[in-house]
Amino acid sequence: MLNDLLKRNLDWSRRRHAEEPDYFARLATQQSPEFFWIGCSDSRVPANVVAGLDPGEVFVHRNVANVIHSSDMNLLSALEFAVDALQIREVIVCGHHGCGGVKAATEDLPHGLADHWLEPIRRLARQYAIDLAQARDAEARRDKLAELNVIEGVRRIAETPIMQRAWARGARIAVHGLIYGLKDGLLRDLGCSIRLDDATMEAVQCR
Repeated sequence: MLNDLLKRNLDWSRRRHAEEPDYFARLATQQSPEFFWIGCSDSRVPANVVAGLDPGEVFVHRNVANVIHSSDMNLLSALEFAVDALQIREVIVCGHHGCGGVKAATEDLPHGLADHWLEPIRRLARQYAIDLAQARDAEARRDKLAELNVIEGVRRIAETPIMQRAWARGARIAVHGLIYGLKDGLLRDLGCSIRLDDATMEAVQCR
């Protein structure tokens, strides 16, 4: 299997060279992405593929169920690098329908360390139990919970000292929440964006 992977890489590299001879030389000089993407580790949701972006156009952090933990130093260091070093202008928290992590969070089954990681999603499920109960079936409830997890993630990113400092110095950075549909391949805006208001110079939620 490893040999097959390496062959696929070789074939891909040769195709890229043939299509665009300076492709790798250009990528090697620097990365200047406009987007920092915080997504799920699910192999079906690769950021640059679903967003139609080339390598070098999006800086990516992924974890199980795209959960935003305020103590996750991996995420925070990536966010800080994206904001301060790469000077990105768009932070995207992207979840997806049919998320296995969200499903695990709603099951009364042991999942090892994942149970600790997914606790914020279980908390959201309890907080929005009445709203979720109105969904037509279990799948719809989980998809709605995945959306709520994204919205909560946007809020948590906006509350980090990293973003607060960036906005305080006037950085025009927006934080957005998107959901990806596995069944149709479409990204949808959840309408929970937070950006710096030009009039008040304060971070405000907007569509």
